[in-house]
Amino acid sequence: MSKSIVIVGAGFGGLTAAALLAQKGHKVTVLEQGAWVGGKSRRFQMAGQTIDSGPSLVTFPQVWQQLLSKYESLGGRVENPPKFLRLPEVGRYFFRGEEIDIPIPTNHPWYRAWERFVAEHAPLEGAIAELLTSHPLDTKTLGALGKLLSVYGGRLNTEKYLKSLSWMPEGLKELIAIHTLNAGVAPDQTLPIFASVTAIMSEQGISVPAGGVNQLPQFLAELAIKSGADIQLGVKAVAIRKGEVVTENKTYSCDLVISALDNELTQKLLTGKTQAPAKSRSCSGVAIYAVLKQPLPANTVTHSVVMPDNPADLYSRLKKNQQPDQTMAFVNYYTPGNIYQNTKPTVAVLLTAAADGEKADLTTPWVRKELERISRVIGLDVAIDSLFETYEVLHPQYFAGIGGPLGAIYGKKNPLWQSGPFHSPSYHSITKPWLFRVGASVHPGGGMPAVMGGAMNAIRALL
Repeated sequence: MSKSIVIVGAGFGGLTAAALLAQKGHKVTVLEQGAWVGGKSRRFQMAGQTIDSGPSLVTFPQVWQQLLSKYESLGGRVENPPKFLRLPEVGRYFFRGEEIDIPIPTNHPWYRAWERFVAEHAPLEGAIAELLTSHPLDTKTLGALGKLLSVYGGRLNTEKYLKSLSWMPEGLKELIAIHTLNAGVAPDQTLPIFASVTAIMSEQGISVPAGGVNQLPQFLAELAIKSGADIQLGVKAVAIRKGEVVTENKTYSCDLVISALDNELTQKLLTGKTQAPAKSRSCSGVAIYAVLKQPLPANTVTHSVVMPDNPADLYSRLKKNQQPDQTMAFVNYYTPGNIYQNTKPTVAVLLTAAADGEKADLTTPWVRKELERISRVIGLDVAIDSLFETYEVLHPQYFAGIGGPLGAIYGKKNPLWQSGPFHSPSYHSITKPWLFRVGASVHPGGGMPAVMGGAMNAIRALL
């Protein structure tokens, strides 16, 4: 039976749900407070150039393909989907005076250890993809879990697992461990899957949609609209109740509500009360997007990772919600015509930051210090921001407006035992059977594959 459904939020999770549910025949309305689709993936136009905020690459592209296949199985037609470009490297890592590419080159002292690590972890790709696209309580996930446990044993966080690898150089362990910050938290707060993903990215390669990652939510929005969904931008929900979503100007009646918002924002809309920010929360960021006056040096790769000299100090400060002395930074560099059809070079400098809710800019002392360090480390003769023609800075205060309190990218940090089938909040509320959840709330730190896979799982009973 067709239902009237209001989806709050037009990020990857909300749009996945909208496209599939509308194609199934449900009456779907999507309410998005921003002026764009994509949630944390936002498209900027600066000096006639295009650059996207948010995620810059795609892992586990089979999840995207499974989403499109699901849409087609419901009778939809997928025409001219985004094309993916495979990058030659996962990234170039700058750590304690060294430049290390992943995949590790054959002439590097770490190569043998890296080769062994990849041989043990790359075969887990299928098992992890199975978990990303299956309901947590589906019995077919047992085989996938068994594969993972056969590698991890009882070492169920990234830090413990990597420490157990006596044959692996300590520096290589640090390079692998730093990827847990993609989940917004430290290595001792994440499942060891995040270690495996490094090897899988190396073997599988990383992909970027031609035209940038924001092409994906734009395409999902097109599918949703083609299937009959009504996507309304610039509409902010102020309350969620049984049978209705209230906005600043209108009340939308419905049978079901799907929240694609951070859990704390959803709770505020349900209760009318603002919760105190969790002490244990994921990190935030200071993200700088710029059009350059001139190209960076010719040997600059697309994705660089500048690490702190002391990663343990960074993790400790982030846990205390203090800004770091040295942080982990991505430098994503795009030459004209590479990924984006731009005529000028562009760059994104993404600084891991504590979720303190504060505004930051290029003159904020710790940001200034890090920009100068990063510039030296990647081999520039001048501070990178002196090469900016124009730029945009996103900071914890900005992220607090579209995500978790104080700008926590993935909101509250849940304990490890609430991973997988025990995650909190769940896809579907037992006490509020009219309420479903998708997005980072139910897959914190999982990235686009987990968010899209999770959305498919959350709404499967409605399909």
